[in-house]
Amino acid sequence: MDEEFQLLPMQMQTIAAVQELRNCVSVCEQYGLSLSESDIKELVEARNCALKDTGRVEFEGGIMPKLIYAFCDSPYVTNGTWTETLMELQEAFYYCKGEAEERFSDEELIDFMVQVFNGRAQGSAEYLTGTSLEALCRYARQGWDEHDAKDSGDLF
Repeated sequence: MDEEFQLLPMQMQTIAAVQELRNCVSVCEQYGLSLSESDIKELVEARNCALKDTGRVEFEGGIMPKLIYAFCDSPYVTNGTWTETLMELQEAFYYCKGEAEERFSDEELIDFMVQVFNGRAQGSAEYLTGTSLEALCRYARQGWDEHDAKDSGDLF
């Protein structure tokens, strides 16, 4: 009985997440990008895995719609890489939120990710995660404040 009770909220979250992503399809299409039903299911499964791997819990559909709106106009994404890029960005987002000890709002972190992804990283989620996000997390844990920084070149 306990297992059935625990599955119900997860199933409801999954249904909500799928619907949120379906609502993003028209925005993607404006930029020549697409999300099929199988892509949507894959993104939701990746979300569940990323949450589990990072020990995070969400009470809404997830961060993916915000990532879609923020990255859909990037010159570095193509229809062929869109779903994979979104999964990598989602995983990086959840990882950084935990590693930075929640010191940044979702919007602040996404803005930073977009700036680096479209700048120094030149569309590489791997570069974004392995360099600038790692540095951002390290600075956050050390109490770094961007207003106090003399040089933030290693972030951007």
